[in-house]
Amino acid sequence: MATWNLSKTTNHLFICNGSSCNNVGAEELTQAIRKEISERNADDVIHTTRTRCNGRCHDKCVVIDYPKGTWYKDLKPVEAALFIDSVLNGQDYAEKLSHTFNEHGFTRAAGVIAGVEKEKEAVLKVSK
Repeated sequence: MATWNLSKTTNHLFICNGSSCNNVGAEELTQAIRKEISERNADDVIHTTRTRCNGRCHDKCVVIDYPKGTWYKDLKPVEAALFIDSVLNGQDYAEKLSHTFNEHGFTRAAGVIAGVEKEKEAVLKVSK
């Protein structure tokens, strides 16, 4: 297993590969994003991590740009070039914006469903 030097990294992309996202092409999206990063020689500045479910299955395929805290929805492999262009330019890929982070938490983009509330009692029962 590799231990990457992250000292030049400016963006860390978390690419959901949970079952809902995988059913609509998450692996292909992951490979397309990584290919775009490589072709731009941006491997030192953009790091990617394939994750399991990020809890926004309605928004599949989901990608989170850290440290900005920006969530993207409905990304397709054919959009990887435009998406990476926006990341490298420090801009949001507005067409696929799901949530942005501010000092008080996340702000949902227009037209994005709120989702269900987390049930504390259910979480407590599972953890016991």
